[in-house]
Amino acid sequence: MKLIDYSVLDFVKELDSAKPAPGGGSASAVASALGMALSRMVGHLTIPKKKFKALDDYTQESFIDIHEQLKDNQRKALKLVDEDTLAFNQIMQAFKMPKESDEEKKERKKAIEKATYKATEVPMEIALISFETLKSLKVTIKHANKNAISDIGVSALLLHSALEGAILNVKINLPGISDEAYKEKMYTKVKTMQEEGQAFKEALLKIVNEHL
Repeated sequence: MKLIDYSVLDFVKELDSAKPAPGGGSASAVASALGMALSRMVGHLTIPKKKFKALDDYTQESFIDIHEQLKDNQRKALKLVDEDTLAFNQIMQAFKMPKESDEEKKERKKAIEKATYKATEVPMEIALISFETLKSLKVTIKHANKNAISDIGVSALLLHSALEGAILNVKINLPGISDEAYKEKMYTKVKTMQEEGQAFKEALLKIVNEHL
């Protein structure tokens, strides 16, 4: 059974166990999907309103395009909930490979590193999709139904938490990769997202709080 098919209660219980997976990566993907869902809720409460329909066509289309993109992003985030746990389990399976002979050790090491790449790339996908969605809220918030502006604030918080959580899962796996150029590229990418993501979150919360 997939994690995304669990009830909220069952998923929480699954996290609250001695099993190492699902862990922070899957939880980050869930947080990301929740943030996207809240943003879409605000869209649903905005698009039918007369005030929104009075906006120029370009503004309406831009808002609706983001609203529709969020649907795709949410599907991706939900898919990554299970992919992150699967990637971690593949590392654990690789560590269990035999290591008696030199050949076995070589194959085991190769399998571990291959699985580690995957376990790095999945949370990076979570981080990227969370970052892009967080960035899109600066457009959404301008024309969103102000009665639901607190929900945009919560969405920003969830997406930022998902971004930071996913980045932690990227960083914890990078030491297991031997390609220094790849590692440097990943460290640079997450550093940029952290800095910009923090700025986006703070700017959004400032707007939200000014309207409360």
